Amino acid sequence: MTVAGRPAWLTRNVVVLSAVSFSQDAASELLYPLLPIFLTVTLGAPVAVVGLVEGIAEGAAALTRLASGGLAARYRRRPLVAVGYGLAALGKVVVALAPVWPVAAGGRAVDRLGKGLRGAPRDALLVDGVPRTARGRVFGVHRAADTAGAVVGPLLGLAAYQAFDHRIRPVLLIAAVPAVVSVLLVGLARDHADRGPVPAAPAAPAAPAAPAAPAAPTPSLGAVLRGLLRPPTGMPQAYWRVVALVTVFGLVNFPDALLLLRLQQIGFGVTAVIGAYVTFNAVYAVAGLAAGALADRWGPAPVFGVGLVFFAVAYTGLGLTHDRTVAWGLVAGYGLFAGCTDGVAKAWVSRLLDGAQQTAGQGFLQGLGGLTVLVAGLWAGATWSVAGGNGRLPLLVSGAAAAGLVAVLAVVAVTASRRRADRRDRRA
Repeated sequence: MTVAGRPAWLTRNVVVLSAVSFSQDAASELLYPLLPIFLTVTLGAPVAVVGLVEGIAEGAAALTRLASGGLAARYRRRPLVAVGYGLAALGKVVVALAPVWPVAAGGRAVDRLGKGLRGAPRDALLVDGVPRTARGRVFGVHRAADTAGAVVGPLLGLAAYQAFDHRIRPVLLIAAVPAVVSVLLVGLARDHADRGPVPAAPAAPAAPAAPAAPAAPTPSLGAVLRGLLRPPTGMPQAYWRVVALVTVFGLVNFPDALLLLRLQQIGFGVTAVIGAYVTFNAVYAVAGLAAGALADRWGPAPVFGVGLVFFAVAYTGLGLTHDRTVAWGLVAGYGLFAGCTDGVAKAWVSRLLDGAQQTAGQGFLQGLGGLTVLVAGLWAGATWSVAGGNGRLPLLVSGAAAAGLVAVLAVVAVTASRRRADRRDRRA
């Protein structure tokens, strides 16, 4: 079915929010490949601080992701999305102006707070009016647009880096421009949950006045936060299995900033680091589109499992190699991992939940994922200097853990297939 010459699932919100994410990611990824060098060279921070800063940032994002589902159930979703993108723009300015690395860490946390706040309500808006069987394509298109911004952003950063005579700080300030554009674009999205003021009820006959009930006590901030961060209720068992998978994997999926630092240690200059990052995002964008379509056809579980294979190969290879050509190829393979898992995981969860569960379910999953990245960033940064100080140990540990997880998933899949075959035989 098509609408005005386009597929019915390609709704106004999918188009608008994909453009929003393109602009925001162009801003984020203009900054991101330069951030490890900015922290360690410009601001003089030790290597462990890179993992710490990204861990703090992802932890901040995780907390707001956990709360965003509850907030979206209480407030309109579109303003929450706009505030989230606005915080991200503010955080980028703080990072660019930071005189010392703790200020940069604070700016990065504000940036990620915005990311966490907008994620669940935006994902719920994306699937408004979209059938479950097309949601893999929806998230595939959205992730492709998002990642296309991640290709354009570093290229703009590279051009600005050359134009500003290899000074990083002015380049980071430029990142605020597309970030502000993304905030303005949010106004074009539609929120079908917005129904305006509730009409006044018909006047009831007068009744005798009753004694006024005592006012309910105002809940404390802690009580509000506990309510927002509480795991969602009424979710199907299949949802919790996906949550468990993503959470366990997240403990070994440390921030990409450390991978970029590894490339620098292998011998990549600033220009080559940015070029490799562009390669990663270009592969990610193309793979995300294909993976979304395959997830709709074959189901998300096998596509996600293939992504974990690419992760294991990329991390293990980067931990072992000192060859720049090989490292560049492994970075491209890492893009295949991202394309097969990021949007696919969201589509997987979306298919398991009904409309009322979308924001809470997506927010909780993404929040836990952010908390695990915090843990992964802390342990990887702390062990980066072990075994030669070049990141080999955490890369090999993560690669081996991912390979083990793939083996477990394969055993589970084979067992489930045999059980289904046995049930069919018994019915026959």
